[in-house]
Amino acid sequence: MRPTLPRIVFALIAAIGTGAQGPTGSAGAASDAPVLSPADEMKTFRLPPGYRVELVASEPMVQEPVAIDWDQEGRLWVVEMLGYMQDLPGTIERDPIGRVSVLDDQDGDGRMDTKTVFMDGLVLPRAIKVLDRGVLIGEPPNLWFARDTNGDLRADTKELVTNTYGRADANVEHNANTLLWALDNWIYTSESDVYLRERQGKFETRKTLSRGQWGASQDDGGRVFRNTNESVLHVDLVPTPYYARNPNLVRTRGSYESLRGASNEVNVVWPSHPTPGVNRGYQRSVLRDDGTLAAYTSVSAPTVYRGDRLPAELYGNVFVVEPAGNLVSRILISDDGGTLRAKKAYEQSEFLTSTDERFRPVNLSSAPDGTIYVVDMYRGIIQHRGYITEYLHQQIVSRKLDAPPRHGRIYRIVHETTKRAARPALTNPSVARLIDLLSHRNGWYRDAAQRLLVERHAVAAVPALKRLAAQAPDPRTRLHALWTLDGLDATDQSLVVGSADDSSRDVRVAAIRLAEPWLSDTASAAHARMLKLVDDPDLAVRRQLAASLGAAPSGEREALLASIITRFGGDPIVVDAALSGVRGSEPALLARLMASPAETPAIAAGITMTAAAIVRSADEAAVQNLMQTIAADAAPAWQRSALLRGAEVALLAAAMPGGGGGRGERGANPPDMRPGGRQGPGGAPAFARTEPAAPRAANVRALKLGREPALTALALQTSSDLSSRAAAVLDRIVWPGKPAAAVTPLTAEEQRRFEAGREVYQSLCAACHQPDGSGRENLAPSLIGSEFALGAAGVPIRIVLNGKEGSVGLMPPLGSVLSDEQVAATLTYIRREWGHTASAVAPSTVGEVRATTKDRTRPWSQDELLKLQSNR
Repeated sequence: MRPTLPRIVFALIAAIGTGAQGPTGSAGAASDAPVLSPADEMKTFRLPPGYRVELVASEPMVQEPVAIDWDQEGRLWVVEMLGYMQDLPGTIERDPIGRVSVLDDQDGDGRMDTKTVFMDGLVLPRAIKVLDRGVLIGEPPNLWFARDTNGDLRADTKELVTNTYGRADANVEHNANTLLWALDNWIYTSESDVYLRERQGKFETRKTLSRGQWGASQDDGGRVFRNTNESVLHVDLVPTPYYARNPNLVRTRGSYESLRGASNEVNVVWPSHPTPGVNRGYQRSVLRDDGTLAAYTSVSAPTVYRGDRLPAELYGNVFVVEPAGNLVSRILISDDGGTLRAKKAYEQSEFLTSTDERFRPVNLSSAPDGTIYVVDMYRGIIQHRGYITEYLHQQIVSRKLDAPPRHGRIYRIVHETTKRAARPALTNPSVARLIDLLSHRNGWYRDAAQRLLVERHAVAAVPALKRLAAQAPDPRTRLHALWTLDGLDATDQSLVVGSADDSSRDVRVAAIRLAEPWLSDTASAAHARMLKLVDDPDLAVRRQLAASLGAAPSGEREALLASIITRFGGDPIVVDAALSGVRGSEPALLARLMASPAETPAIAAGITMTAAAIVRSADEAAVQNLMQTIAADAAPAWQRSALLRGAEVALLAAAMPGGGGGRGERGANPPDMRPGGRQGPGGAPAFARTEPAAPRAANVRALKLGREPALTALALQTSSDLSSRAAAVLDRIVWPGKPAAAVTPLTAEEQRRFEAGREVYQSLCAACHQPDGSGRENLAPSLIGSEFALGAAGVPIRIVLNGKEGSVGLMPPLGSVLSDEQVAATLTYIRREWGHTASAVAPSTVGEVRATTKDRTRPWSQDELLKLQSNR
């Protein structure tokens, strides 16, 4: 995550590729970017005809704003990150000077005129959710619940909800953020592996998979949208927490699905002026010939517009910010029943652009007044010090972008047809009033009404909610009624069964999720009705059923999931959603899939991914049985091949325990982990092939078995395709007696350094290189088997200290960020993790290289490093 954003490319050691190109077009000739007044800044805005921007608040009332939320009276709550990059060295970054403030428009003219500091003394606060009894505030690693007990809008108490909301030592651009109260009453986060909910006054936290980087939003169906850096939009077609149930998954299709499409046109941007002040502006692919940013580099804060005071054509569109390009984009979402697709709303244009380089939109809000609010951090420096390249440093200094700090603006986007809405008055509404608001045209009111009914445990609303869930004409109202009942622990089986027949796909999906408590009872009416939804014509319903069947009783669960995979395994989302619910019973599922005598693409895909999960589990008995089946002649050749492909996926794609799923984090779903390794138009899965494409070879962590696997005999054969593949798999397996290269053990001091390096790596490097070191496509290269990371220590030390240019990512210099001890520790960890056996690195060696390269002002090129390496 990052509080603001340019695309941060952190390729810690092995940024492999060719050297970068020099500045292009007009990039190097940009003028100064003076501080403009809000009135003058607004003159630089360009919007479609009929739209305009109104000022809501500006400095000194608001400074360094990064996030906003609303209370029941329509007051605006602002998170002010006052410690962020107040100078190039970031000298006060860890000072406790951040705060949360409350702004109020008391005279009703649309401009905020009072400010109250609710809480101060915070270190880099970054998230807020205003609730009925108090306020959730994210200050990693702490998530606080603060309360105003006497009505003066100042916090009197604060309670620690969890200290696992991100990390205290994580880089500011990659840390926990977002607190989205979603349709299912869970509060979702971004770049964090926790989510939470309130149940009768108590907070319950659970683990999930970390997704996104900065911001999250939901549509009317409750689908959660996020994004990261250069990838504009991702969506959970199946809620991500389902996939956290099974750590053996090597792929999590359906969670955080990219909507970039086959052409990637949705990731192209069109600033209205040259934008040289981006981290990699010297690379030809980053800027166009006219000096404008070519594609998203810091896209953030996806926000689904669900208001009622802007033209209806905007409803359901997703808006995102790009602070490096000084713009706000509008994304159209279409749904053909099989997948969602995203498309830019305008050709070679954007919804809102500015020629003011200090316009830094970092967040958005679909507001209670029915419009869209834009949070403008208004500053020159947007990149964190840990990632600023020499090029960007020169841009900042030469054009005085580092001063002055302490600005900030909040704007409202309106249309010539917009009529001012009345402020909310929901502090003491009646239950009847809240029930009525579940049918409001503005999604903010529907969400607020549901939340307040749940928070206040309004059991008196239950009869009316049941009527709405069954009879409301608007499916959005029926959805809110169903989930409000769930939040009140008042869902009944008959209502859920009835909802399975609803005309709305989203209501049927909700019915399946809500029926899960009854799926364990094979005699229940809900159990019988939900199973019939396997024939539902809508793909989203079948995908949710595959996920929810994980709640069925053992034995029946595997049979049901085998059946659904057999029918719909050509859809990788169905396969992965089904596998998410069978942790520990993958062998039973595999046995049922193997019972099929006929080969189909769907069954082959199911066998492959189930076998991959078995290998990733590292369960000795299950893995040995799998190997024996592959080696024996009894099974059909197509089944043996599918099983072996599963082992290849799990081992050769770095998907071992403690690792990730291929090139990205578990669930990142890189192309080589998808059936066919490709996508259809618009990001839809291509179902023609069912086995993952051949994974790239890598020196990954080995699978350890207690005895020699049965694959050895198969690998010795010379005329079989299976034999050569088996030999490659065996290279990643170790067992007692297998010859292995001698590895010099770490000393006690080196082991301590290794453990310290793990902490630095997880805090600083894993966001891009991933916890398993496998990198991210087009962002950071793999560290696994890297010639630079594992060669002579002087080369990776130089990369860390001075940075490296490359076609895959850019490694900024970290010499000013990390000490000699930290550099040595991080490199020691990388050189001895993931099956690596390279030597440890000593702090004294780092110190020697630092002294030798102290005058270097630019990153190393590929050719320079290759020459250095060849001379050693």
